[in-house]
Amino acid sequence: MTGHQAGFGPAGSGPVRTPDAQQGDRRLLCRRVGQGDLAAVRDIRRGLRELLASSPHADTADVAELLTSELVTNALIHTDRGAVVTAVVRESGLRVEVKDFVAELPTPYRPTTGDGTHGRGLLLVEALADSWGVREHDRGKIVWFELDGAAPPRC
Repeated sequence: MTGHQAGFGPAGSGPVRTPDAQQGDRRLLCRRVGQGDLAAVRDIRRGLRELLASSPHADTADVAELLTSELVTNALIHTDRGAVVTAVVRESGLRVEVKDFVAELPTPYRPTTGDGTHGRGLLLVEALADSWGVREHDRGKIVWFELDGAAPPRC
């Protein structure tokens, strides 16, 4: 999120509460992830769960963790410069952005029968997020999703 760089803590730091003049009080999580640091995905999931725990959107934590894991893993596997993960909780819901430093834009992969479990990350984002997209920035791209706070259907 531009304009809120002060919210970045060191890698592994917890949620940071920051004021936002346009949206009222909000909760913010920012993490830098080093190149190939797939172990950091677990820490990001935990931080996201903590961020959502005391929010009105706590019931979206499972979906949020899954989608965030997919986007971060994609950034770490398909790029070689790490990523920056930002999650913002507002009254209207959750927005997660994963910024990487490679300009190539992702497209959802349509797996075939013999593909195993490879290539389904963006399909999950497409299916489970209320909205998602990709936007370019000066040194790469940001893949983002939003959850509006409604609980996912349960069986």
